[in-house]
Amino acid sequence: MIMSKEKIKVITAKIGTDGHYRGIEAVTRALRDAGMEVIYLGAGRRVEEVVTAVIQEDADVLGLSFLCGGHMQAMRRVMARVKEENLGHVLVVVGGIIYDDEIPEMKELGVAEVFLPGTPLKQGVADYVSREVEKRRAFSEK
Repeated sequence: MIMSKEKIKVITAKIGTDGHYRGIEAVTRALRDAGMEVIYLGAGRRVEEVVTAVIQEDADVLGLSFLCGGHMQAMRRVMARVKEENLGHVLVVVGGIIYDDEIPEMKELGVAEVFLPGTPLKQGVADYVSREVEKRRAFSEK
């Protein structure tokens, strides 16, 4: 449940040529249903487009989905751009087909959480995002 008066703003997207979009669309709907403002950029986006959208929209969260590989290379580029643009306050979450042995590297890059297939949308993804953004907001107010 969102506690802050200000809505949580989320950018969701798929980077590259991965055309499997049902999962990211379901997550996007779940976040909207939880009261968040969500901008879905769609599939086939470039890293630069996604990071630019986060900046332009002053987003709290960036959610990316991967199902067809190439995610480690893409996330290395995304997280490098996040760092270059001083977007460390943005919660970056990833979902999709991610191998267990890749999760530690994703987190080392700065990804806050990786959601695998079967994660409940409300109790898993939406509640996590709400809780973590509220923690970050409370910390930044101190």
